[in-house]
Amino acid sequence: MRKLSVALGLATVFLASLAMAQAGKDQRRSGYQDMGPTLQKMQDDDTANPAMLYVQAGEALWTQKAGAADKSCADCHSAGSMKGVAARYPAIPPGGDRPVDLEGRINLCRTEHQKAAPFGAESEQMLDLSAYVALQSRGMPIAPPNDPRLAAFRMHGGQLFKGREGQLNLSCANCHDDNAGKKLGGATIPQAHPTGYPIYRLEWQALGSLKRRLRNCMIGMRAEPFDEDSEDYIDLELYLMDRARGMTMDAPAVRP
Repeated sequence: MRKLSVALGLATVFLASLAMAQAGKDQRRSGYQDMGPTLQKMQDDDTANPAMLYVQAGEALWTQKAGAADKSCADCHSAGSMKGVAARYPAIPPGGDRPVDLEGRINLCRTEHQKAAPFGAESEQMLDLSAYVALQSRGMPIAPPNDPRLAAFRMHGGQLFKGREGQLNLSCANCHDDNAGKKLGGATIPQAHPTGYPIYRLEWQALGSLKRRLRNCMIGMRAEPFDEDSEDYIDLELYLMDRARGMTMDAPAVRP
């Protein structure tokens, strides 16, 4: 009996330790992990990934001179210097007082250094160039800057993520925290980690930014989307990137 009690005690300790280890394990999943093998293969094979067509166009834009300065991106930066850039935006640019996303940073370079007109939101040129820049960070961990000035913007983004709105009175967290992994209309509800933007969605048959995805979600909640140039999008993206800190970038990704 004593040996049995000792054995049971050891088993209890082992199971408790196992439960603690499991609890401490990172349970986050990217949208890639929620896809079936067919779509995963499409993303993994650069010859089959439709987003790579945009990357090729972005590479051409990278070397194309523009604006009154008659400069290209390549005149100031090597493609290799872009490694890790997409993984750390949104960030506050030099001389700025609030964060900008990757698209905003590209437009700052155009207006300040190339003396060219900014690309339009969701324009073909913006998507092409952001896909090319994002590709340089593929396989790297998401690493938002530890800039104390970002704290208030990140907190506001978290409030937006958790706040209920729209005719359905839902929040982002209701789907992507409370019901992640369940099915909605036959599709798996993801945890909403922005590891792959810009992404090629089969639903869109095109490449799109994170802002486009956020607008889609708001419309699905029957809420009024933010204005196209709203800073709320940046704050929400900042919160989402922090929530995905350490996860692997897989941009430009494919999603259903």
